[in-house]
Amino acid sequence: TGKVEIVSMNHGFAVRSDSLPANAEETHVSLFDGSNCGLRLKDRPVFSVQHHPEASPGPQDSHYLFTRFVNLIRARKGQELLPERAMREAS
Repeated sequence: TGKVEIVSMNHGFAVRSDSLPANAEETHVSLFDGSNCGLRLKDRPVFSVQHHPEASPGPQDSHYLFTRFVNLIRARKGQELLPERAMREAS
């Protein structure tokens, strides 16, 4: 996306991007060391990040992750999805 998020990270391991299966896509990369910091499965409603997506208070750069998670649940239940900006506007 070309976007930069300010996040809190504390990890002692990383997933090698070249080890991801064909159905996985790297979604986040550390600007510090180039390590993988997020992925999603293309054929399943699964995603992860290796940082602390703040809910509030604090940085709100990663609020879209909460909206994405809620929308995965809503989609499964056949409910109306939230717009991507919904979590930012609610805070």
